[in-house]
Amino acid sequence: MNESTTAEDEKQKKTWWQRLTGGLKRSSSALGGAISDLVSKRKLDEATLAEIEDALIRADLGIETARRVAKALGESRHAAEITPDEVKAVVAAEVEKVLAPVAQPLVIEAAKKPFVILVIGVNGSGKTTTIGKLAAKFRAEGRAVMMAAGDTFRAAAIDQLKIWAGRTGAKFIAREAGADAAGLVFDAVAAAKADGVDVLLVDTAGRLQNRLELMNELEKVLRVMKKVDASVPHAVLLVLDATVGQNALSQVEIFQKIAGVTGLVMTKLDGTARGGILVALAEKFKLPVHFIGVGESVEDLAPFSARDFSRAIAGLDSPSP
Repeated sequence: MNESTTAEDEKQKKTWWQRLTGGLKRSSSALGGAISDLVSKRKLDEATLAEIEDALIRADLGIETARRVAKALGESRHAAEITPDEVKAVVAAEVEKVLAPVAQPLVIEAAKKPFVILVIGVNGSGKTTTIGKLAAKFRAEGRAVMMAAGDTFRAAAIDQLKIWAGRTGAKFIAREAGADAAGLVFDAVAAAKADGVDVLLVDTAGRLQNRLELMNELEKVLRVMKKVDASVPHAVLLVLDATVGQNALSQVEIFQKIAGVTGLVMTKLDGTARGGILVALAEKFKLPVHFIGVGESVEDLAPFSARDFSRAIAGLDSPSP
């Protein structure tokens, strides 16, 4: 690796750290503020540890992680006083332990052509926008991409995906609004095979996890696409909106049963103080987290790094070394 490449990598890493910390500002401020208030000029006694644990639970980190952080603090060398930054470092270390196993890249297997990615989630989660951003990333890697507008219930979703196709140079397949989604997806898989496409990204209608008829429609899409190729989809990405907090847990549970979720994408982390829910999700489901989003632009969706996220949400002021 030459020096200019290294410098460019460092610049990109710094830029992403700034985006990440900026996006997680509300979450880290809520968490860091609570910690600072609790430990400033106080001894780290049982009562303080219990209050720190409660603060972590309120920040949506999950009960198990909160307990582990409190236990780690109790076992630390700080028998008396401890600074807020020292507590944040312990929080970051314990959160990273939970997130490290799930921080896995989305691997596009070249032998599976097209590599079919089914993208699912409730309305408003950022699903269609995420597909557009993923298409841009795959195109930048030199891959041939096709997008299928499987959300046939919303004309706006079809139009939005068509704009992304034009912007990224991806192929695009759609039907009129109200058309049969399963039929469209069947045609998309067949067309992607015939055209030698590397990656097929399939949008789906936003399903409320408590609407049985919509979940049955998703099952039909899965069933019909397998008639073209029994091995598809190769990945099932569930897009989650961080602002829904604890509701994300029930979304994962239901979609996992219906569609066999293989990985998560969490969006809108910049719009919430509840970014800690990602830790609770990792603790409970242990599903791979492939990408996180902290804004509107393509650069605001990036592969998930457990260490960077842990340090950012804890409010530490430097990226991973």
